[in-house]
Amino acid sequence: MNPSTTPALRGPQWATQVATLFGVGHLRPGPGTWGSATTVLLWWLVARWIAPTWQPWVAGVLAAFVVLVGIPAATRVSRASGLKDPQSVVIDEVAGQLITLIAAPVAWQSLLLGFILFRAFDIVKPPPVRQLERLPEGTGILIDDVGAGLYGLIVMQTVLHFGLIHR
Repeated sequence: MNPSTTPALRGPQWATQVATLFGVGHLRPGPGTWGSATTVLLWWLVARWIAPTWQPWVAGVLAAFVVLVGIPAATRVSRASGLKDPQSVVIDEVAGQLITLIAAPVAWQSLLLGFILFRAFDIVKPPPVRQLERLPEGTGILIDDVGAGLYGLIVMQTVLHFGLIHR
C-alpha cells in the first residue's frame, strides 16, 4: 500500500503521537525499522547518563511503561484507521527493542546486535510470537513485539554470556 492510499491516522492527538513515536512511524520505507533504529539511538543517548548497574532496571521500567501506554494508543489509532495493525504504529517496536536491550552493554557492538536480533525476530515471528498477533486491538499489536523482544533478549544474553561480543 503506498502512503497516498493509506487511511489517515485519526483519533486523539496523544494516541497518534505515541503510537507513531511522534511521527517516526510515517518514515518510509520500513517504518518498523525506523522505529527500532530510533529507539536504539534514544537508548544510547539516555543510557550514557545512567549508571551501568541501573541500566537494566531503567530499560525494563521504560519497556513496561511503553507497553502500558502503547496498548491504548495503538488501540485508538487502529480503530480510527480501520486497520488491524497500521504500519505507522511503531510504539510496539519501541517496546520490543527496549526489551532486547535490557542488560546489554551500551556499546556499538551490542546495540547493533540488539537491533539486528529484534528486527529479525519481529519479521520472522517464531512461535508463539505470530499467534500473539491474534490478541485483540492494541494488545495484539504490542504483545507480539514483546515476544520478539524476549527472543532477542534471550539470544543477546546468551551471546554476552559466552563472550561472543565484549561487555
